[in-house]
Amino acid sequence: MRRSPWATLAVLALAQFIVVLDVTIVNVALPDIQKDLNFSADSLQWVINAYTLLFGGFLLLGGRMADLLGPRRVFVAGLVLFGITSLVAGFANSPEFLIGARAVQGLGGALLSPAALAILTVTFAHGRERNIAMGVWGGLAGLGGTLGVVAGGLLVDSLSWQWIFFVNVPIVALLVALIPIYVRDTRHNENGTRAFDTAGAVLATSGLLAVVYGVVRSEPKGWGSGEVIFFLAGGVVLLAAFVLVEARSKAPLVPLRLFRSRALSVSSGALALNGAGFLSMFFLTAIFLQQVRGDSALEAGVHFLPMGGAAIVAAVLASQLVQTVGTRTVQLSGAVLSVIGLLLLSQADATGSYATQILPGLLIFGFGILGVGVPGQITAVSEVENHEAGAASGVVNAMYQVGGALGLAIVTTLSITRTTESLAAGVPQQQALVDGFQRGLLVAAGFAVANVFLTLASPQLQPTSEQLTEAAAAA
Repeated sequence: MRRSPWATLAVLALAQFIVVLDVTIVNVALPDIQKDLNFSADSLQWVINAYTLLFGGFLLLGGRMADLLGPRRVFVAGLVLFGITSLVAGFANSPEFLIGARAVQGLGGALLSPAALAILTVTFAHGRERNIAMGVWGGLAGLGGTLGVVAGGLLVDSLSWQWIFFVNVPIVALLVALIPIYVRDTRHNENGTRAFDTAGAVLATSGLLAVVYGVVRSEPKGWGSGEVIFFLAGGVVLLAAFVLVEARSKAPLVPLRLFRSRALSVSSGALALNGAGFLSMFFLTAIFLQQVRGDSALEAGVHFLPMGGAAIVAAVLASQLVQTVGTRTVQLSGAVLSVIGLLLLSQADATGSYATQILPGLLIFGFGILGVGVPGQITAVSEVENHEAGAASGVVNAMYQVGGALGLAIVTTLSITRTTESLAAGVPQQQALVDGFQRGLLVAAGFAVANVFLTLASPQLQPTSEQLTEAAAAA
């Protein structure tokens, strides 16, 4: 049976749409989730971080599994896992239950996302058609992130927070029914050796979880406590073991030789810092808008929309500008804009208007985040061999997720500490929340400042049209 490649693209893009949607849709529901399930202030971030860490930690393994087992079967497996855990998350009745469901949901996303991209690559021949397909893929993924906050607000206000998870279930059921009809089964390495670096994925993710947990526990326990030292030291040991395993593995999850490339190393760091700034800003601002300024979930979602629009415009402009002024110039401009946007947001208080205190910072930050992302993706693969470009792209995408999780842990911990200090000093609760928000945004701005200096070490490139299309889709 002949399958239309554009029908295949529609199925793949819808799957990627809900994966990206789930990153942002949860943010505006956080205050309701916190109230309903009695989350503590420091544990609430795990609703985001459990998903992000498992998604980033197993993204490379998911891509490897798609290569060896065939992308369609891995795509279906990831999609089904994503749908089941969405249903489970909606029925969660405790913080631990929800965090566990979110973690496994992130694993489902780590399987289906690289498999879907692999199917897209096989379906469309290199050239104009693939460029168009990648543009649609990237555009719908970006749209998912933008609409997620509005959809989340609408569902929370009209139904309940549980529906931000339940909404995935009928979409997944529809996709599973359509896959046999519209997605061709392509299998690789049927007779070859199937080497999965599961140990590498488990060590990396466990190490990162331990480090993040240690950072989070530093707020109530103190940096010198035995518990904090145990988890931080344990995380470092696990990550060191990960490096040793990768160095000796015949089929490593992360080929360490890739990091001999200055371009890849710098871009990985830049995108990790970009993720740290973005997740931190989103988390803090969503709570600030609702708990300090009194927005409903839907109002908060609508207030984020201009940032999404600015990011989409920035992706288009960055793709054009790198051809004329080069990647480093565009990336440096994006990092500077990110600093300005976060500093503006950090000045917001409980009484100022949205138009003067929130909107300018969101717009500028929206331009800056993609100003870093698009040229960063291009630079990352500029010095690697063609046959390792996929692995390099996977590394920087994983670094973005991991950087976001670590950054959110640091920012949230310091923000809560500031709020606690203000309350102890007799400051009213609303102002104490503002104090914590402002400190958190200043720390996030510090990540963006570090990105400015890191970008100065990045090479200056002027990419091809194919590189631009693929980078815009990945960013």
